Amino acid sequence: MKTKAFTVIGRFLIISVCWAAYTVALATDDEPVVHANISYYSKAVFANADGYQKSQCRLNVFTPHDAKKLPVLIWFHGGGLTGGQKEVPSFLKKERIILVAVGYRLSPKAKFPEFLEDAAAATAWTFANIERLGGDAKRIFVGGHSAGGYLSAMIGMDSRWLKPHKLTPNDIAGLVLLSAQVTTHFHVKEILQYPGHQLLPVIDENAPLHYVSPELPPILLVLGDRKIEWPVRVEENELMAATLQAMGHPHVEFHENPGRDHSLSVNGDYAPEVASQVRDFLTRFGDMRNKE
Repeated sequence: MKTKAFTVIGRFLIISVCWAAYTVALATDDEPVVHANISYYSKAVFANADGYQKSQCRLNVFTPHDAKKLPVLIWFHGGGLTGGQKEVPSFLKKERIILVAVGYRLSPKAKFPEFLEDAAAATAWTFANIERLGGDAKRIFVGGHSAGGYLSAMIGMDSRWLKPHKLTPNDIAGLVLLSAQVTTHFHVKEILQYPGHQLLPVIDENAPLHYVSPELPPILLVLGDRKIEWPVRVEENELMAATLQAMGHPHVEFHENPGRDHSLSVNGDYAPEVASQVRDFLTRFGDMRNKE
């Protein structure tokens, strides 16, 4: 199958710890250990939080057995910022990588920009705690599908969101963006009552495209076939890839996958070529960071 690409390369146990009480599921040798239902906001923040934030702002960490200094992928689910639940790509569960599945507040219960604040807080928790679980804080990738890709791009390109946590986009090893909206998200436009058609592209402070720069971390853009993808999704990602490349960004990849729709899936899982594109990117840039 052809892809179009720009590539520039130069049993259960309750444990109480200082940052959370959570459940650990011990699985078979070829399945990861699951550290479930970890709250990623501090006790001080949760003291003033409502029940929805306390229940929603939690994450699961999937760690291979005997994990030590492994790369990490933080994953934000899709669902238009109004639905979905925490998940990770199943094709990575048997790889030597730690996976972090993030739950975040959803509209209409969440008000803008709470889902972005949650994404940044979950990322900051991972940087502060993942080494205790066998991860390498120098090799933390951030990614997601659709709305999750939008959140990943915003916190990985717009420095405002990580700054309160004393982090920058360049602390991230790379962005893995699957069918992400990189103009201002259509539901953000609804919340903020932007005028015009839902598909009218807006590139303002709420759009990842507003923050393109050659200094950004490596970026992977994976899309379906423009004939059956979300309308204009391929084209806006193609614009971002081309702009980054023209600016001199050294590590941007764009893949359009023929015959794949917005889900990028086959029988409920990501298509093999999509899995390959993600694995290759994580391996290449995880190894690069490991040598720094």
